[in-house]
Amino acid sequence: MKITFMGAGSSIFVKNVIGDTMMCQALQDAEFSLYDIDPVRLEESRIILEHLNKALAGGKAKITAHLGVENRKEALRGASFVINAIQVGGYKPCTVIDFEIPKKYGLRQTIADTLGIGGIFRALRTIPVMADFARDIEEVCPDAWLLNYTNPMAMLTGYMQRYTGVNTIGLCHSVQVCSMRLLEKLGMGEYVGNTNEVIAGINHMAWLLELKDKAGNDLYPEIRARAKKMNAEQKHDDMVRFDYIDKLGFYCTESSEHNAEYNPFYIKQGREDLIEKFNIPLDEYLRRCVRNENNWNARRDTILRGEDLEHVRSREYASRIMEAMVLDAPYRFGGNVINNGIITNLPKEACVEVTCYADGAGIHPAYVGELPLQLAAMNASNVYPQLLTIEAAHTGKREYVYQAAMMDPLTGAQLSTDEIVSMCDELIEAHRLAGYPILA
Repeated sequence: MKITFMGAGSSIFVKNVIGDTMMCQALQDAEFSLYDIDPVRLEESRIILEHLNKALAGGKAKITAHLGVENRKEALRGASFVINAIQVGGYKPCTVIDFEIPKKYGLRQTIADTLGIGGIFRALRTIPVMADFARDIEEVCPDAWLLNYTNPMAMLTGYMQRYTGVNTIGLCHSVQVCSMRLLEKLGMGEYVGNTNEVIAGINHMAWLLELKDKAGNDLYPEIRARAKKMNAEQKHDDMVRFDYIDKLGFYCTESSEHNAEYNPFYIKQGREDLIEKFNIPLDEYLRRCVRNENNWNARRDTILRGEDLEHVRSREYASRIMEAMVLDAPYRFGGNVINNGIITNLPKEACVEVTCYADGAGIHPAYVGELPLQLAAMNASNVYPQLLTIEAAHTGKREYVYQAAMMDPLTGAQLSTDEIVSMCDELIEAHRLAGYPILA
């Protein structure tokens, strides 16, 4: 069996996902094929996996590395699974562009990788690369499953599922820890691991619709009371989502710094009081990129020597999905799929995040039905900019870029239509000059 990792220069994420996979007896003798366009980071990841192969798989795995576009087909050839974790344009130049040009127009962001003007342009520069991947996969490993971890999840996964022939599932990190972190934050840790939950919506805004203890008691009344009290009495890092609980009735999967920019409520020009009140970390992703790079530089030499490489199986879904499909042993997880009536009050073309089951026959999403109306409305406000962005990438029409930005809740609340067009034109030109043409 061959498992290909696209974007293997993400060394710590490679360690986590492939390390998990090497702990699965059924997958230990696989070939792990690493692909990247950065020779230094690719070699670092190869070295890390060779150490893990000895420590976790008894040396049974085969590690191969493939550099550059000219070797991409060979990296993919014959793969059963393809894991995608690329970041087109990186921190510099493209992420900086995504923040700095909107800031000139008074548009401030926190993460800018999922929705908003930053998410739109990240999708527009990434979808062409994903389309190239799809053509290669269809040629050299047509039966492979693509496990996509790259953001913006709904736009990239939705594009692949609608406009290519590649078997694709989108995977996030937040669904599996949503209720655990909520309960721990509210001092209800005794319930962790002893609950039944229902989660559905869209990526980064999937709703914790039900949370009950094993006896069937609804935990939401206590959650609502504690969350409201906590927001009133102290500053903390989850104030936006706790405000969701108070105003919308439900918690959602992704962090408050993410959700602060998915709506028009919290980040407003001239309203520094709201930034302070809800403890919103503007420009957080820029700082995070620098922190991550500094942390890697501080640990690199130790890790590459094979030290500090203890591995405990993570909460990531990928290894468990592959294991379930190989062994035909059903596994339940939260995945991103085309809606097609799964959530009945969201568009059928939407990429939704719902409970899925993996087994030897593939991946099967579970029916949800209607979301509470206010939650469907919140999701829909994000879905339509996502769909317009996908159409922009698919058709090459610039007007779809403008319209996606206009329909984005935060962008539309802050800027006029003429300002949005001007900003998009400036972003398109900046990406072209940086070597990442949009709509080329």
